[in-house]
Amino acid sequence: MSGGLPEVARIVDEALAVYADDAAAVEVLESFRGRLREPLRLAVAGIVKAGKSTLLNALIGERIAPTDAGECTRTITWYRYGATARVDLRMHDGRRISRPVRRDEGRLVLDMGGYTAEEVAWIDVAWPSESLRSTVLIDTPGIASLTTENSARSTDFFIPKDTPTAADAIIYLLRHVHAEDLKFLEAFRDTAAGESQTVNALAALSRADEIGSGRIDSLLSAAKIADRYRRDGELRSLALDVVPVAGLLAEGGRTLRESEFIALRHIAMMDRAARDRLLLTVDRFIRATDDTALSVDIRRGLLRRFGLFGVRLAAALIRGGATTSSALSDRLVQQSGLTEVQRFVEDQFRGRAFALKARGILHSVERLVRERPRPHTAELLSAIERLTAQSHDLRELSLMAELRTSPPALDADTLAEAERIVGGGGLAPARRLGLGDDADPAAQRERIDGLLTHWRSIAESPLTDRHTAELCRGVVRSVEGAASDLFGSGSDAASTSELGSGIPGGAASDVVLSRGPA
Repeated sequence: MSGGLPEVARIVDEALAVYADDAAAVEVLESFRGRLREPLRLAVAGIVKAGKSTLLNALIGERIAPTDAGECTRTITWYRYGATARVDLRMHDGRRISRPVRRDEGRLVLDMGGYTAEEVAWIDVAWPSESLRSTVLIDTPGIASLTTENSARSTDFFIPKDTPTAADAIIYLLRHVHAEDLKFLEAFRDTAAGESQTVNALAALSRADEIGSGRIDSLLSAAKIADRYRRDGELRSLALDVVPVAGLLAEGGRTLRESEFIALRHIAMMDRAARDRLLLTVDRFIRATDDTALSVDIRRGLLRRFGLFGVRLAAALIRGGATTSSALSDRLVQQSGLTEVQRFVEDQFRGRAFALKARGILHSVERLVRERPRPHTAELLSAIERLTAQSHDLRELSLMAELRTSPPALDADTLAEAERIVGGGGLAPARRLGLGDDADPAAQRERIDGLLTHWRSIAESPLTDRHTAELCRGVVRSVEGAASDLFGSGSDAASTSELGSGIPGGAASDVVLSRGPA
């Protein structure tokens, strides 16, 4: 283990020793030990029919999350990596009931064996997918469901009363910004894990292909709407970014079968007038008999898998040069917005996975100690305070949230630069500095010197208020951290001690939590 992982684990172990006679506390603290060893826990949330399970299938690359209405879609389901496939029902009374692994036309069938959603705490699915090696994915029932019990399961999972939420981060799917969406995101932000606020939530504008009534340019329209939401003050304070995604297109692209490609190629190669008539409406596509030799069953299957927009787009892509199933698969995924979601998860969530975990765990241990003090808990509080103060990664989470929720007295361009430097656009040093990946060391040093001079001057100005000055000092530490990542302390580089000399306790002395494994 490296970075701050052993420090957090040691604090949890010391808390276990202090509360050894408290069964409830031991259970929670033991769960923290397991959580530190796990990959990032990423939950998918949203209102009913937002496309959660479809997006989850696209992220995994297999059709294993059920998308039809049934008992299993009313239950929280965890998908984690396993060498062999396994499905277990985890009951409220602690029992683990194994269920058979069965597939139907490529889709995993989650058979609950007659148990109801009320009897099952969650479903645990182990699956040999490479996508699950670095991320545990959690599917949840719809928020604002017509069935109160369904909504309550998701609400209790994300916003528990007495324990931190089990999710390290969430992708929240929305079709429009409704009051229910904002209410949920606000509540999630205020939970223990939500102390990291906007840094652990991504808003996805889902079913983006439907925004333009299925037109080929629908995704362009969705991108404009997402950009407007991204700049919206209310949503901006609740989610780090807004990304449009067409989940059905993404799932279809990642799980495209050769037989489907052949059918789509047949449509693409049709006479233009006949193809246009066939693709005019859903009803026409299903009922037409003269324009195509494809059976009604095949056409219905294409609609279920890709939607009319997906069929239109696939035909256009094939005519544009996607002459194999693998080429079409790649282009569908690229067009769907899934690549942007995956890039965001990699850059922001997995890149900060351990810091996100550590923040929630340390906050929970601190709350336990303050609410139920024991002998020697003062030492625990001191250790938590010391680790939090020394870790720039933890401070940076707070800094990014404050830039969103309590912005300092800076102009729009300077504020945007601050967000970029603290990792709002990605954690790579070059991206923080606003440089291309091909920038040479001289250009990197010049940019670092310029940024340090600029942000120190704001922090030290007598006209700068205390709140803004403190945030600016945090930005300086992030610049120093980027310098350290680029140059270290080698003789070839501008030394970190020189770069950080103007601010005591610079990045070189910080505990870097995000370096540890998730």
